[in-house]
Amino acid sequence: MADAGQRQPRFHGRIPGERQCSQPGCSEAGEFRAPPEDGPRSGFNGPGEWRFLCLDHVREFNARYNFFNGMSAEEITAQQRPYAGWERETRAFNVGAGGTPRWADFLDPLDAIQARYGTGSHAARTDGKPLSDTERRALRVLGLEANVDRRALRERYSELVRRYHPDRNGGDRSHEKALQEVIESYKLLKGAAAFA
Repeated sequence: MADAGQRQPRFHGRIPGERQCSQPGCSEAGEFRAPPEDGPRSGFNGPGEWRFLCLDHVREFNARYNFFNGMSAEEITAQQRPYAGWERETRAFNVGAGGTPRWADFLDPLDAIQARYGTGSHAARTDGKPLSDTERRALRVLGLEANVDRRALRERYSELVRRYHPDRNGGDRSHEKALQEVIESYKLLKGAAAFA
């Protein structure tokens, strides 16, 4: 934040410096940049020459400025096309030293690549219902195969809850983390399309 005594420039584009306005007969400071009216246009070799004007003269210049001044009808039409510039060929991307990346190189927490392109190497369920990697991890937590049905899923969940819950195993609280993983995995799987 600037000091209270230091003023910020009031107008965007003001270029500080000790220059006089290039408009003939004006003695104000030339603080604003404008292209010359008859000079070279900006192009491949750079922005061309600039002249510096005071605030009043740059406002006059902006009011009468015409980008298309000096262009033929064909050049104006070419500039006004909505896809002007797209006809140029673009460079190919550098594949780098490692070549094209594999899908397996990408982190895919939402299984978007797997669902779209079927890049997983897992065996499919016999009923054809897909399982995401997250759902397969949940099945591993429960110790189940991919082809398990909803009834077997519920039975395995009940068995593991009885095994790990402190109220059912004599107060042993050492399995609380495993119990939490079992509960989270079951919640995920019971809402999965494969078990609907």
